[in-house]
Amino acid sequence: MKKILLSVIMILGLVFNSQAQEKNAIGIRLGDNDGFGGEASYQRYLSKSNRLELDLGFRGHNNYYRYNGNGYYSGKVNHSAAKLVGLYQWVWDIDKGFKWYAGPGAGVGIWNSDKYYYGNNVYVEGDSGAFLVLAGDIGIEYNFDFPLQLSFDFRPEIYVSDDYDKIRDGNFGPDFGLSARYRF
Repeated sequence: MKKILLSVIMILGLVFNSQAQEKNAIGIRLGDNDGFGGEASYQRYLSKSNRLELDLGFRGHNNYYRYNGNGYYSGKVNHSAAKLVGLYQWVWDIDKGFKWYAGPGAGVGIWNSDKYYYGNNVYVEGDSGAFLVLAGDIGIEYNFDFPLQLSFDFRPEIYVSDDYDKIRDGNFGPDFGLSARYRF
């Protein structure tokens, strides 16, 4: 009887221990690169110190301007973009539950930009296209005793496109993000 009870306790201990090592996390990432926006974020651990992260996000911003030249006009630019970025991350322990990570990534995206001019004539000028993203990522995170992860990261991004870099005033974008994820 003692052997059976001991065996059951050992098996239950192994089951609970294997469930304590969450390999997945899903949540949101809020960032501010080319307009404030949100991303759906998924992480999958490949080993104790390596993981993949996928982020699907939407960004947008409006610019208002005035011009004095041969006449006076004012206008507005609405810019929006959607992108999917995949990252490979190395993860290091700092203290219990507190970690830092870094890694490279790449992605694809689409954008749309509409310019509205006001004054003597009102007209709309629009453009859209696609782009590639090359990214790096470095950040810190805290994993609570319950299945919640909070993180802050810096993600420098380089955009490869004939037109998107003109809309952005350059092809480099620093992206700071704050994330909350459920670990399972």
